[in-house]
Amino acid sequence: MTETPTRVLLTGATGFLGQAVLERLLSSCEDVHVTAVVRPKGSQSGSSRLRQLLHKPSFRTWREAVGEERAEEVFAERTSVLEGDLTGLSEIGEPFDVVVHSASTVSFDPPIDEAFRTNVGGAVGLYDALRAAGQDPHVIHVSTCYVGGIAKGLRPEASVDHDVDWQVEFDAAVRAADTAQVESRSPERLESFIREATRTHGKEGPKTVARAAEAARQEWVRSRLVDHGRTRAQSLGWTDIYTFTKALGERVAEQKWAGHGHRLSIVRPSIIESALRHPFPGWIDGYKVADPLIMAYAKGALPEFPGLPDSVLDVIPVDFVVNAIVALARGGHREAEAARVPLTPAASSPGPSAAYYQVCSGASNPLPFHQMYRSVRSYFLEHPLQDGHGNPVVVPEWRFPANNSMERGLAVKEKLAAVGVRLSSVLPATATTREWTNSLHRMQTGLGSLRTYVDLYQNYTRTEMIFDDTHLRRLDASLPDVTPEDQHFDVRAISWPEYWQEVHLPALTEMTRAYTRARAASRKRTGRSRGLTQGADVVAVFDLEGTVAGGNIITQYALLRRLELSPLQWPAELGELVGNAPTYVKAERRDRGEFIRAFLRRYEGVSVARVEELVAGPLGQTVAQSVRPGALERIREHRAAGHRTVLVTGSLDLLVSPIAELFDEVVAGRMDQVDGVLTGYLATPPLVDEARAQWLKRYAQDHGLDLSRSYGYGDSVADASWLSLLGHPFAVNPDLSLYRRARKAHWPVEDWRRA
Repeated sequence: MTETPTRVLLTGATGFLGQAVLERLLSSCEDVHVTAVVRPKGSQSGSSRLRQLLHKPSFRTWREAVGEERAEEVFAERTSVLEGDLTGLSEIGEPFDVVVHSASTVSFDPPIDEAFRTNVGGAVGLYDALRAAGQDPHVIHVSTCYVGGIAKGLRPEASVDHDVDWQVEFDAAVRAADTAQVESRSPERLESFIREATRTHGKEGPKTVARAAEAARQEWVRSRLVDHGRTRAQSLGWTDIYTFTKALGERVAEQKWAGHGHRLSIVRPSIIESALRHPFPGWIDGYKVADPLIMAYAKGALPEFPGLPDSVLDVIPVDFVVNAIVALARGGHREAEAARVPLTPAASSPGPSAAYYQVCSGASNPLPFHQMYRSVRSYFLEHPLQDGHGNPVVVPEWRFPANNSMERGLAVKEKLAAVGVRLSSVLPATATTREWTNSLHRMQTGLGSLRTYVDLYQNYTRTEMIFDDTHLRRLDASLPDVTPEDQHFDVRAISWPEYWQEVHLPALTEMTRAYTRARAASRKRTGRSRGLTQGADVVAVFDLEGTVAGGNIITQYALLRRLELSPLQWPAELGELVGNAPTYVKAERRDRGEFIRAFLRRYEGVSVARVEELVAGPLGQTVAQSVRPGALERIREHRAAGHRTVLVTGSLDLLVSPIAELFDEVVAGRMDQVDGVLTGYLATPPLVDEARAQWLKRYAQDHGLDLSRSYGYGDSVADASWLSLLGHPFAVNPDLSLYRRARKAHWPVEDWRRA
């Protein structure tokens, strides 16, 4: 007779810890069936998301051991999905023996409402659904050692002593989100968002400004809620909103589950890092808590850090946490009798109790921060990363300064960087200013990272808490004698120098290099290949002023008037042109179309016949000679590839006719004329920024062109709106604003002043 399998309900299965628990239950427990709570994501169903886990590295060792075909069969037979989100969990009809609740947000600093909905609301949804179904499984609730908040000394394996009402705090967090949304929509706030968006994106067009203003509003709301969460947590004695909401999630479990007579084991890991033994040494799924700090140090980006060298950095390999969870799932709550402690009065109803296990290293195998630092420094001195030029990075030596001195220095550098950004918005684009912009961007990125590390991580590298693990060691000792070593979790078996230098850091370094290779390959794909894609459905769109040619509509006008006017008339015209230059510059900074309209009014009264005469002679020769060598080369390449070449410009059609033969089509400004004299008024609005983007969409539709395979070349941030529509956008001799946009989006930047 076949024995009934143990039925496990698992939340958080697609996360780092959850997938490791699932793998261990399938690979080591033949009598277990797992139902995972997985929500759909976009068009992908929960079932599809769960099946994808089988092909992740966490399952690789098991797949290789049993064979790919057998692994597929077992996965299909012993797993199923309960589709949905914990906060809106549908009725649980299937009976379960064990529930492993590992779902949570893992960010230290999420918005307050997001943290509460996930870490508190998820627990409420789960326990309410279990009670509504009349079930009595053993629940293993995964929390964190840091639920006790800011404290010193030994932290026991017991219910956290606090009187915070989780329901009141949950309701307040939800209201905070609503309040922030309302505040962000006040006229004063909206005006500030519009002003800033206009300042930074005005030249790109009104729709771009509106999108930027709305993005700024949403970012303001998020920042407001992040600050709210951090401040509220600290006001009650917790380091951050993550640990605060995890503590309240425990209280939900105590009240709604253990408090109603059900079996509850609370597992509290410390800082979870890569596996020591299983599924293989060094297995990790993305950067975890300490890893960004380590890799920033390895890249030379953290010259100093305000940690306490003698504080205990409590790190635990992920497989130790998984093994403790599986031991509880298999052994049941009865194995935890000695770990049971009475609930606090605020958490309990008459009678029941819960069991607490802190999966940590601080009490039994402490790792001082200075010891971890020495291991990391020694490893990267011997195995350095490479900088952008292929040179080895020499990691800095930390002296662990007092927090205040580093904070003051960081604040000064942040202010200087902000001044630099404002200055760069008005500087001309030259090779020097572009390189300076690059340096400024790198500086800001480094300062941003350092600010993140100082604000978030120092709470974990300056702690004076030690977490007791008596119950955990007792649980490990209760395992059967035949239990394989890789299923134990006694932290005293860990040699920290070996773990860092032979397991974790090699895995972390390889993962970083894999990310770097992937990014480099992605950037290479966005760049122009040596040979352009062939095809008649491809268009190459060229801007004229500053891109194909070195001049602009001001120099075109000056050349025309210099040839048209007498030597006596020209000085007065030049003086008026120079005198109005500030007005034109301001208009151009606000809106390209406004500038073109304002400047082209100067053509009022100019004879069309005289312009045509000059274009056929010296003016036309000057215009043709102004075409840059790189532009000529690229135009020929596109024509050779069978592409349609189009010049789109705000200049007058009369003035660009000398170079029209270079392109299949020229789309230029056209001015009204009366009796052969220009009026100074355009026949249609100038085709710039978003207007050019809309024209391009229609042009592609009318001519059967594929914009995703097409090319675009522009020099101004005003060109960004139409360049972004194309599969191959290029910034040619760009202004600083477009240069920053191109670098951020990995668009190629080219100089066409030479071939």
